[in-house]
Amino acid sequence: MMGMLWPWVLWIKAFHIMSMVAWMAGLFYLPRLFVYHCQTEVGSAESERFKVMEYKLLRMIMLPAMCCTFLFGGLLAMMPGLIDWHAGWWLTKLAAVFGLAGFHGACASWRRAFAQDRNTHDERFYRMANEVPTVLMMIVVIMIVVRPF
Repeated sequence: MMGMLWPWVLWIKAFHIMSMVAWMAGLFYLPRLFVYHCQTEVGSAESERFKVMEYKLLRMIMLPAMCCTFLFGGLLAMMPGLIDWHAGWWLTKLAAVFGLAGFHGACASWRRAFAQDRNTHDERFYRMANEVPTVLMMIVVIMIVVRPF
């Protein structure tokens, strides 16, 4: 059945890349919003504005983009002959992708804490957390393009 998708493989790849780019943009930007949110006073109009921005970014952009990334990536992974399942690079890529999904979950948790005015982290924490998706994205790209092992 998956062989029937071969005529559409380039479209599936294109949509996979577009959804991944949108998801990554959100994973890069949301922790940056948290840094700025840390600099506001709890209950201020500015703090409330950040809550709305964070919610909309996470729920209306990042979540659909993540779901589409997994959907199109899963379709590609099921295409016969597209992946050499005996090679080790795809396990490393998959681990990094699940790491990105875990980071997405952490961002959702941090957003809820901000929404409830219960954030316990300082801006330095979010500055450092902002590097996590960069490293994981580098691993994903190297694994899919270079396929080193």
